[in-house]
Amino acid sequence: MEVADKVVVVTGAGSGIGRAFAIKCAEIGATMVVCTDLNGANAEETAKMIGAGARGVVLDVGDEAAINSLVAEVEQTNGGIDVFVSNAGYGQPGGLDLATPEWERMMRVHTWSHLAAARAVIPGMVARGGGYLLNTASAAGLLTQMDSGPYAVSKHAAVAFAEWVAINYYDRGIRVSVLCPQAVRTNIGANSRRNPTASAPRPKIGQASFDGVLEADAVALACLDAMREERFLVLPHPEVETYFQRKANDYDRWLHGMRRFRDRLKGG
Repeated sequence: MEVADKVVVVTGAGSGIGRAFAIKCAEIGATMVVCTDLNGANAEETAKMIGAGARGVVLDVGDEAAINSLVAEVEQTNGGIDVFVSNAGYGQPGGLDLATPEWERMMRVHTWSHLAAARAVIPGMVARGGGYLLNTASAAGLLTQMDSGPYAVSKHAAVAFAEWVAINYYDRGIRVSVLCPQAVRTNIGANSRRNPTASAPRPKIGQASFDGVLEADAVALACLDAMREERFLVLPHPEVETYFQRKANDYDRWLHGMRRFRDRLKGG
């Protein structure tokens, strides 16, 4: 799919990948780019950077009713949604020490938000002959995230949901891509929720940044290329494909390697 002459909705568009993608869509001719973010001022800033072909909207992607309202309002104001980019997210270290509501919150933002968006937009897309879902997951959704249990679990679930949609709605005109990058220069660190009970220091070089940190603009372009080719996986870090293949070929060896990598990051 080409985004020229399309109506595009981007969540988490107030900064980082979401902002970069929204701007690129406008540059190549999207009819309207609806920039949403939990931080309304940031969403408005992105829309102002684009100009007349965009508007900013406050949206909490953890609230399914809010997503439903947004979709209904956009379809009434701007016409049918052609592309829905489910991108919002945050980071939080921790595991068994985190309370269940913290795990549930990450699932709402990283997984159930994709489900809510699909429920809201797919019926209209199908009625109009098709549409595109671009869901941001993470390399953690194919591999894992060692310092955050809920991040790893929610991103795995996000990839699995995208797979399910891609299988079951392809023949009805729905195309799906899922973005699985490693480290990207964004504000996710600033938006992270810290675990107050954690005692171990964070490593200076993190798991995700080990293969380098990409700029958000480069990731946005990778997403647009994947959409043109209708490729499911968007892997702006090519190393991720190699790691994913190693995992599939010998799971136990991969787990052993990840434990060694964990110790290396900790300086053990």
